[in-house]
Amino acid sequence: MEPMTKVYLTDDEHQKFFGEGPYRLFKAVEETGSLRAAAISMDMAYSKAMKLLKHAEEAMGVTLIIRSTGGKAGGGSRLTVEGKELLQKYESFQRKCEQANRRIYLEIFCDQ
Repeated sequence: MEPMTKVYLTDDEHQKFFGEGPYRLFKAVEETGSLRAAAISMDMAYSKAMKLLKHAEEAMGVTLIIRSTGGKAGGGSRLTVEGKELLQKYESFQRKCEQANRRIYLEIFCDQ
């Protein structure tokens, strides 16, 4: 038996807007330089990736990813400063939640 921790953020209407899926999408954007390539790497429709991005941006009230259209030089996407900060804070929050969950689990289930 092991504890499981699921960490996500909700908006003012308690709708989930950022969790493991959007986190992985944003990390893939950071790695690939493209929202479309990030979505493809996750077997996600581009329209769904756009929906996740828009919901997160609306909930946070900031632009998280800057997109540029194609052309000769090609298009691309990159995380804004706020987007990078969101990833760092989410990673830290998730890690601390897992550590706290593990401590509580051990205290309750393993302290004999």
